[in-house]
Amino acid sequence: MLTAISNESAAIVIVSNGPGELATWVKPVLDCLIKQKSKSLYSNVQKYKLVLTLVPCPNATGKEFAVANDWKILDLIIPAKHLLKLLLKPSSFGTWPSNGVVVFLGGDQFWNILLAKRLGYKSITYAEWIARWPRWNLHIAAMNEEVRNKLPKKFKKKCQVIGDLMADVENNSSVVNEINNNEWIAILPGSKKAKLSIGIPFFLEVADHIKKYKNDIKLMIPIAPTTELEDFIFFQSDKNPITKYYSSNIKSIKKIENSTFDYVLETCKNTKIFILNQNSNYNILSQCKLALTTVGANTAELAAINLPMIVVLPTQHLNAMNAWDGIYGIIGKITLLNRIQSFFLKRWYLKNNKFLAWPNIKANKQIIPERVGIISPKDISDEAIYLLNEKNILLEQKINLLKIRGKKGAIKKLSNLILETIIN
Repeated sequence: MLTAISNESAAIVIVSNGPGELATWVKPVLDCLIKQKSKSLYSNVQKYKLVLTLVPCPNATGKEFAVANDWKILDLIIPAKHLLKLLLKPSSFGTWPSNGVVVFLGGDQFWNILLAKRLGYKSITYAEWIARWPRWNLHIAAMNEEVRNKLPKKFKKKCQVIGDLMADVENNSSVVNEINNNEWIAILPGSKKAKLSIGIPFFLEVADHIKKYKNDIKLMIPIAPTTELEDFIFFQSDKNPITKYYSSNIKSIKKIENSTFDYVLETCKNTKIFILNQNSNYNILSQCKLALTTVGANTAELAAINLPMIVVLPTQHLNAMNAWDGIYGIIGKITLLNRIQSFFLKRWYLKNNKFLAWPNIKANKQIIPERVGIISPKDISDEAIYLLNEKNILLEQKINLLKIRGKKGAIKKLSNLILETIIN
């Protein structure tokens, strides 16, 4: 709980939502803020409190509180279910400093504005695509000039282009030989239950096909912080109705010692997939030659480490995909509307080549393959093997991914802006 603190103290309240935002935006910004405490420029705000407020979001997994709590760097974490209580009676969570700033790093920008007004704090919004409430923000930290150009002229002075937070993802190539000396494919089936229900049975069969035709390839799954091994067992079992459409099953998951990896999963067809159960370990993931992933924040993270990918969305299960981003995810949770949405997406949205992967959206053209439709695991395994054999195509992907990355330094710029806002 927050407690009464001296007058020179302040509060930095981060507003966020899902696992991708926590791992790639919130944690790096918090780490930078803590590091900045030692700088003499900010010595008069060394006692600031760090608060994370989670907000309702269809992309959340429900495990965000536990993940953030494990960081052990926050003074207070408010779960999404207590957001209304916070807005109605902030004192329920302790005595708030008179000086503070609320920073948007995920979710709906409206919550950021509302909470800042309620606490009497200044507001900063990090805008990746668009700043929706410029009138009520003190500062807008924009990913690029496009965000700034979309603002009405009278609000542009509030906007500072800081760059892409994802561009600061650490990518250190010095990892152990068991990664460097082999050809690896990373499989990212998603982190939310709706995506895992499709991704686990689908990608397990993909893995079996890959190993059948090219046995020297190594496979890994980097588990998201909000995913557990039990999820893999559940979603490949008969309790998941989608499992019946696929041939692969898990024979065992065993812990391994003295390895880069934590576990090894073996399918009933003797395919071994190594599991990395570490938070945001991009150093290892970046050594892969290719990634197979579903739509979502994964595509932004892979782009940030310049890893070629195939993005997969099997529309034969689209009515089960209620973990889309934004409004699609909200609609997807209502059965009748979900069916209407699935029909709409199949007949119009997908047929009109609208991009779903973050790199393609940002480039406004297809620079990584999106495989959307009634697709089979063998389709994806065949394409993966083809790409590994065509090094020039993978190189072209890497070049294009590098072009869309923002300049480094956005995290430090945002941290400085937060601290300067408190001082002033």
